[in-house]
Amino acid sequence: MASRARVRAPELIGKGGWLNTSDKELTLSDLRGRIVVLDFWTFCCVNCLHVLDELRELEERHRDTVVIIGVHSPKFVHEAEHQAVVDAVERYEVEHPVLDDPELATWKQYAVRAWPTLVVIDPEGYVVAQHAGEGHAHAIEKLVEELEAEHEAKGTLRRGDGPYVPPEPVATDLRFPGKALQLPGGSFLVSDTTRHQLVELDGDGESVLRRIGTGERGLTDGPAERAAFSEPQGLALLPDGKVIVADTVNHALRVFDPESGEVSTVAGTGKQWWQGSPTEGPAREVDLSSPWDVAYFDGRVWIAMAGVHQLWTYDPEAGTVRAAAGTTNEGLVDGPAAEAWFAQPSGLAATEDRLWIADSETSAVRWIDREGVVHTAVGTGLFDFGHRDGAADQALLQHPLGVTALPDGSVAVSDTYNHALRRFDPATGEVTTLATDLREPSDAVLVGDDIVVVESARHRLTRLRLPEEAVRVESVAHRTQRAATEVAPGRLRLEVVFQAPAGQKLDTRYGPSTRLLVSSTPPELLAEGEGADTDLSRDLVLADGVTEGVLHVSAMAASCDDDPDIEYPACHVHQQDWGVPVTVTADGTARLGLVLAGLDSEA
Repeated sequence: MASRARVRAPELIGKGGWLNTSDKELTLSDLRGRIVVLDFWTFCCVNCLHVLDELRELEERHRDTVVIIGVHSPKFVHEAEHQAVVDAVERYEVEHPVLDDPELATWKQYAVRAWPTLVVIDPEGYVVAQHAGEGHAHAIEKLVEELEAEHEAKGTLRRGDGPYVPPEPVATDLRFPGKALQLPGGSFLVSDTTRHQLVELDGDGESVLRRIGTGERGLTDGPAERAAFSEPQGLALLPDGKVIVADTVNHALRVFDPESGEVSTVAGTGKQWWQGSPTEGPAREVDLSSPWDVAYFDGRVWIAMAGVHQLWTYDPEAGTVRAAAGTTNEGLVDGPAAEAWFAQPSGLAATEDRLWIADSETSAVRWIDREGVVHTAVGTGLFDFGHRDGAADQALLQHPLGVTALPDGSVAVSDTYNHALRRFDPATGEVTTLATDLREPSDAVLVGDDIVVVESARHRLTRLRLPEEAVRVESVAHRTQRAATEVAPGRLRLEVVFQAPAGQKLDTRYGPSTRLLVSSTPPELLAEGEGADTDLSRDLVLADGVTEGVLHVSAMAASCDDDPDIEYPACHVHQQDWGVPVTVTADGTARLGLVLAGLDSEA
C-alpha cells in the first residue's frame, strides 16, 4: 500500500451535538480501530443527497469495519437550526451518526471548502484521503479494502457493531410530504417522500383514501400495492388525466393512472446522469439526475432537473427526453436557454405564456418564456438570502422549493427556509409575504379562494384563505457564514488536486479526461483566467479595485481501471463545483488549492 502523509485527524466538535447515537457524544478515540468516513454535508445540497445514496452500499457491505459520520455543516441560516437537522436526518433516512456543527467548527478544522466533501481516517486516527463532490464511492471502497487488509495485518483493525442508534419512529399519515396536486374529482394526490409512496387524500386534505406504493425503496412498476418509488417529489396532471411523477432518487419519471391504480416508468434508466452521458434520445434509454418537479407546458412535460442544474423536457407522444435549458454549471445567469445557469431548480408552475421556476440554491424565482429565454424575477445569487419584501430587485428569499401560479398573473412562492408563503407580482414588481409560521412549505395548490400548502416538516397539508393583504414581516438579510479566503491582489494560482484512485488511471482514450471551468461573481473580479480548459491548474489575475467576490470553480476528471487484462474497464467520473468567497488583501495567499480527490496532505 502506498505511503501516505501522516496527518492526525482533528477532533469532532459541534455545538449542535450528536444525532443517531442515543445522545452519546462520540470522540475519535471511541472510533479507534475502525475506518472512519466523514461526510461533510448540508441538507439543501442535492449533491450531498447524491453522496448519501452513494454511501448506502459501502455502509452495508463494510458495516463491521467502517463507521460513517455525517458532519452537518450549514449554508443557510435555517440549516443551523437543530430541529431542522433532526428533520433532515429522518427525511433522508441517514442511518449513521451525525454531528450537528452549526458554527462550522469541524469544517474549519479539516480545511473543507465544498459541500459535499468526504474525508477518510484510518484505524490509527490519521487522515489518509479527501474527496470533494460526487462519484467517489468506488474509490473509497477500494481504499477501505486496502485499509482493512493493512490494519488487519498490523492488528490495529477492530471489527464489530458501530455506534449508530436508530431514532424511534413517529406515526403520522404523511412523513415529510414533498409536492401535491388536486385530482379532477376534488381529492389531493401527495408525494409522501420519506415513505416512498403517493397518498391520495380526501378533499378535506386529511382523510387517507389510498396509498400507492409499498413504502419500501424500489423501482417497480405495476398496481398500486406492488409499485415502488424512491423519495418521489413532483406531480403534474397530463392531458389524458394521468399523473406524471418525478421519482427523484430513482432518477426517473413515472406515470400513475388514478383510474386503474397502475404505475409505469416512462423516462430514465434508474441510473444517475453524469457528464458525457447523452442529453437527448429515447426516454427509457437516457439517464436523468434527481428530477425534483414536473409541469406540463407548451405541449411537453418540463422537468426541474435539480441534480444537474438544468431544465429538461419529456415528450409523451414521441417518448423522448432532452436537455432544454441550463449548462449544468451552478449559478444565476439569464439569457438564451442554452447559456443560462440554474442552481437546483426544485419547483415549476406553468401559465399560458411562461414557466415559473423556484431556483432553490440561488434563493430565486426565475421564468422561461415560449421563445426559450430565461429571466430572473427575484434573487441575486448563490450566497445572498433572507426575508425581505419590497421591490423585486431588493427582495430576498431563502431556498424556495415551490411556485404556484395565481389567477391574477402573480405567483405564490413556497419560501421553504423562511417558513413562509410569499407572492411576486409581475405587474408591480413587488414581493410581499402572504403567510408565516409554516414549517418548511415545499409546494402549494390553488383551490378556489383557498391555497393548500404542503407543510413538509409538519407532515400535513394546511388550507389557508388566500389573503388580500400582505403580512408585515421584519426584513432580514444574510450571507453564507463560510469564512472568505484571503487572497493577494494580482496573480492567483488555482490548482485543483486530482489523484486517480488506486488501480485506476486518467481516461485519455477519447482525448483529455479533465475539465476546469472558472468564473466569478461579480464578473469584474477576474481580469484574466475566466472560461473552460482541460488543465486542472490555471493562473488567474484579479482585477484592480475589486476587493471581494466569489470564485466559481467547476472541475471534472474521468478515471478507468488500469489493468490491460480487463476487456471492458470500469470508468468513473469525479466532479465538483466550488463557490469560494474571497477577500483581496495585501498579505493574502497567491495560491488557491482545491482537492477534487487525493491524499490529504493539503489539509
